[in-house]
Amino acid sequence: MTPRASGPRAGLRRRAPSGPGGGVRPIGPPDGATLPARVLAGEAGTDLGRWASGAEDTVRAWLDVHGAVLFRGFGVRLEGFGAVLRALAGTPSPYRERSSPRTELGDRIYTATDHPADQPILLHNENSYQREFPRRLVFCCLRAADGGGATPLADTRRVLARIRPEVLAGFARRGVRYVRNYGTGLGLSWQEAFQTRQRTQAERHCREQGIDFEWGAGDRLRTSQVRPAVAVHPGTGERVWFNHAVFFHASSLPGEVGAEIRKQVAEADLPANAYYGDGAPIPAEVMDELRAAYAAELVATPWQRGDVLVVDNLLAAHGREPYTGAREVAVGMAGPLSWSAVRDGADR
Repeated sequence: MTPRASGPRAGLRRRAPSGPGGGVRPIGPPDGATLPARVLAGEAGTDLGRWASGAEDTVRAWLDVHGAVLFRGFGVRLEGFGAVLRALAGTPSPYRERSSPRTELGDRIYTATDHPADQPILLHNENSYQREFPRRLVFCCLRAADGGGATPLADTRRVLARIRPEVLAGFARRGVRYVRNYGTGLGLSWQEAFQTRQRTQAERHCREQGIDFEWGAGDRLRTSQVRPAVAVHPGTGERVWFNHAVFFHASSLPGEVGAEIRKQVAEADLPANAYYGDGAPIPAEVMDELRAAYAAELVATPWQRGDVLVVDNLLAAHGREPYTGAREVAVGMAGPLSWSAVRDGADR
């Protein structure tokens, strides 16, 4: 299926972004891709944080067209990443209601994930299962893997265009229900996910965020929340595929790992699963179609040490390739948005 153009900016995506100079050299996305836009250091010693602090409109324009921008050759290290993060995205937000294990490296700067190196992380939009989520993500490669380890991307406008209208309409009308189980010995504990050891604090968060919850035996917790599947970008006005349906769905568990987990727990007790918003199962053929849409739009650019990647969280999904050797990638999140600000009219 040929993806349909989405919105008035669709025709711009193959153009190299025009920049303001001042030590940067835009060269556009890789051949045949629409993202990420690539920007090289045009002068030795260019301070990316200082440049970005005076180029907010330029960065925003690049992101609106491409969804992600890779800055290369600026030699960013962890000690300087905080300033770069703030210049490119604003004040960083804490990582709450977690779905991935992470280590905090600095003030609201985290490892991108501590997920096992031999397992891929599927394409997703950060925290789209939450009521509130970051508008931008900023990654920094502190050390590239020996092999693999790229952070693949996919334009969510183009992913949406590959989904059949009748499938898309079903998700737009019903949304996605996310069910998570904590305390089973699989996945994160509720203490790590909610960053508290107090049940009352976890319960308060759930009530404030519209999450249903129930406690079980042995310190177990089950949560359920319904969120939209389609959003409207607050800047460009374009519809985007924005959810965790594939990421959380039980069928996405990798072969041997999934088989072993199913031996240990029933489907209702899986660490995470996704359904239509009304609780009905999502058919296997629909999940296959969604995975195919992501795969068709996937672009993976290998990391180089010192790279910085800024991602518009609504316009680009991201993931992680398996890797060998050591890999150190930091991330910060900023610009909190709520579903009330981006909700698609078809969801109402």
